[in-house]
Amino acid sequence: MKFNTRNVRNLIGTFSFALLSSMTFAQDAENLVPNGSFESTDKKPKRLGKIESATGWVSPTGVRADLFVKTKIAEIGTPANIYGSEDPKEGSNYAGIYGFSYGDKMPRSYVMTKFSTPLKKGMTYCVKFNMSLAEASKYASNNIGALIGRKIPGTDSKVSLIEEGAVVHLSNDYETFSGRYNWTEVCGVYTAKGGEKYIAIGNFSSNEDTKSVRMKKDPKNKEIKVSQIVAAYYYIDEVSVKLVDSDKGEKCDCVAGEVGDDYSTMVYQKVFTAKEDATPADRVNERQVFFAFGKSKLSAEGKKSLDLIAEILKENPDSKLRIMGHNNAEEDLVGEENDYYADVDNKRIASVMKYLMDKGIAESRLIPTRKGADAPNEQEASDLDDDEVKQAKNRRVTFILK
Repeated sequence: MKFNTRNVRNLIGTFSFALLSSMTFAQDAENLVPNGSFESTDKKPKRLGKIESATGWVSPTGVRADLFVKTKIAEIGTPANIYGSEDPKEGSNYAGIYGFSYGDKMPRSYVMTKFSTPLKKGMTYCVKFNMSLAEASKYASNNIGALIGRKIPGTDSKVSLIEEGAVVHLSNDYETFSGRYNWTEVCGVYTAKGGEKYIAIGNFSSNEDTKSVRMKKDPKNKEIKVSQIVAAYYYIDEVSVKLVDSDKGEKCDCVAGEVGDDYSTMVYQKVFTAKEDATPADRVNERQVFFAFGKSKLSAEGKKSLDLIAEILKENPDSKLRIMGHNNAEEDLVGEENDYYADVDNKRIASVMKYLMDKGIAESRLIPTRKGADAPNEQEASDLDDDEVKQAKNRRVTFILK
């Protein structure tokens, strides 16, 4: 029996936080990809083509991938650079590669690194990385994946690496990889042959086997002034390969689900600009933290909002914070058939509460309130949005400072 009344939601939200915390925030397995977010650098890059500046990372062909960092050098900066603007998924840096070019007019590029320890034969590994299509891209394509092996073919020539067996997104269509203002998680399971030492990321399929679509310039974003390139250029961040211990009931937690479900990976983003005369309550109450379908993982933008809220709570020690978790109607429907997606509004509350508590905010000051799909996002509603964007705007946590 499924209870949907608001009072029951609030009761469950308060009662189950401790349980959700232990389930959702168990310590992650070791990431075998050193410097997976490109944060560590041997020296600061000064121009494009300097992926080798990121500790441990190289390009396996003569086309050097790019490293984007926090810098005053406009072409390689974050979030804005020569190819567009994207906030790092984590930290301050990310990489960039050419994944496809019409007629091979612009050669592909790749990033590659060595595992901290070789993979073990017969063991299962969860492979993830995040990608975002740069605004300068005239095309989007599929087949951006991770190639794992004992050695990766290398050459100084400006050629494409055509290899079989790359780990790609479950849906692997160009529509999945056409998001220009958010990160898409590529996630898959890899069973080791034994002794694999390297991982490379890029497009390892021929142009004939790669599907592409021509992108239009987005008229909504006039602030980003970049010249279009006849290619699909992707930012890359947060690369990880972790051992999955099936004996302990562990699973590879993919955004798209464990059984090939093809749900939206969009995470809506908004720039919050408080007025100069805004009160602490105004600054907190305007904030919203958004999530991917069925997910409770915090985005970089979400963490920025929570950092600001934590500061305000510390400055106002007598105040309390009501934390309201929301999901969209589709998540409710899917959750009835698949427990993995059930009660996701509560999981989002738990994620936010844990982050604030880690920042030093007492649990007694946090008031969890489950809203489910009962309160659509009127603040962000627009008749111009398609269904996917509308749904993404509803997958959120909102706040009231009391």
